Amino acid sequence: MSKFDILTKYIPLIQSDSVGEWVIDKENDGTPEHHIQMPFVGYSEMVHNFIKDVYTIEERNKDMELTRYGDILEDNGLEWGTESMKNADVSNLNAQCVLALIMGAVRAERFCDGALLDFFKSGCILKWLERLNSIE
Repeated sequence: MSKFDILTKYIPLIQSDSVGEWVIDKENDGTPEHHIQMPFVGYSEMVHNFIKDVYTIEERNKDMELTRYGDILEDNGLEWGTESMKNADVSNLNAQCVLALIMGAVRAERFCDGALLDFFKSGCILKWLERLNSIE
């Protein structure tokens, strides 16, 4: 059993899961009686479990210092930003950097609604997990 199985088990699940979708309030008109709810992403149960497992990996691998994901990305010539992360050539990245990409994507959701959805829908999360799987 690999130490990253907790994440790589999601490879087949991502391929068959809807991941999530934007929920936009189209029923209310914005009047005081019918406030419009701000749009948000409704994530699937699989994504919620994935996020939980990303934090489990961080807890179990303190030596990798994944809370420093931004520094780890920078040390590998990447920025903690959507384009830099999406365009990263992961073929030669080590496990720490791949996990930093994943952690960075999960953390990005806290600052920008839908960021994680974009990383899933663009295939980045799957690509990163496949690289993590090949390292093991």
